[in-house]
Amino acid sequence: MRPAPAGFADAIDDFLSHVELEKGLARNTAKSYESDLKQASHQLKRLGANSWTNVTAQQVTGWLHWLSDKKFSESSQARKLTAVRMLCRHLVREQVREDDPTALLSGPKFRRKLPQTLSAVDMERLLAAPAGGDAYSIRDRAMLELFYSSGLRISELCGLTLQQADLEHGFVRVFGKGSKERVVPLGDKARDALQVYLLSGRPRLVKPRTGSELFVSERGKAISRKTLWVIVKKYAERAGLPKSVKPHLLRHCFATHLLGGGADLRAIQEMLGHASIGTTQIYTAVESSRLLDQHTKHHPRNRAGR
Repeated sequence: MRPAPAGFADAIDDFLSHVELEKGLARNTAKSYESDLKQASHQLKRLGANSWTNVTAQQVTGWLHWLSDKKFSESSQARKLTAVRMLCRHLVREQVREDDPTALLSGPKFRRKLPQTLSAVDMERLLAAPAGGDAYSIRDRAMLELFYSSGLRISELCGLTLQQADLEHGFVRVFGKGSKERVVPLGDKARDALQVYLLSGRPRLVKPRTGSELFVSERGKAISRKTLWVIVKKYAERAGLPKSVKPHLLRHCFATHLLGGGADLRAIQEMLGHASIGTTQIYTAVESSRLLDQHTKHHPRNRAGR
């Protein structure tokens, strides 16, 4: 066996370097793992462990009980256990420890929540909300159209560069989780809105130090995730939408509306950048739920339809 990293922190650093550099894990995901592993380390120390090399299955079980007692959601518990499991497996592969203390442990059972979506009518109201002719309205209209048309993740949209948008051929080239590249089509409305933005919106926002960022802020820098949240919320309120609208909701609408229009699930998986078709299948449940709701409300043999 090779020498073990000293203490909890060194083992975490070694693991994060591995998943970032060798596995190409996205930085945001790695930071999430780091936070979860540090929290787990703190509790495992209280249970008697002094490093990841001598953590026992009993101690990990005690940590899981602590998470449950503290009312962490089942999805959070599952995510945290995944981080610990990945670290332990890494230590076994690297021959730092002989056994995996998480091997026989099962995560919490939970029902996956169906993602919220907007109706096509509400989506049209949101897209029409940035109606002005100023540079910010033009930018925001292009962002919302692209967001809905391509189903990008928030980080992907904020990180887009000029070189990634091919308006002539109608697609954007995206580098998603794990730096995996995929090509996503642009709809006609999104392409038109981007064309207007590049001609008359973005030139009014660039500053001397602006780089190749596609969507820029008032300071000429790449638009931030926080700013995007504020923008989406502002236009949702302006459109008078009845529910809380977050940026990721547009990604859900993209997938659900495509599926409802008859798109192939494998094609949607590819456009979303999901590694597993199982992740994409959640949208079939959304569509089934919508159909059931419509049947319940409108069929004459249902009470709600009477």
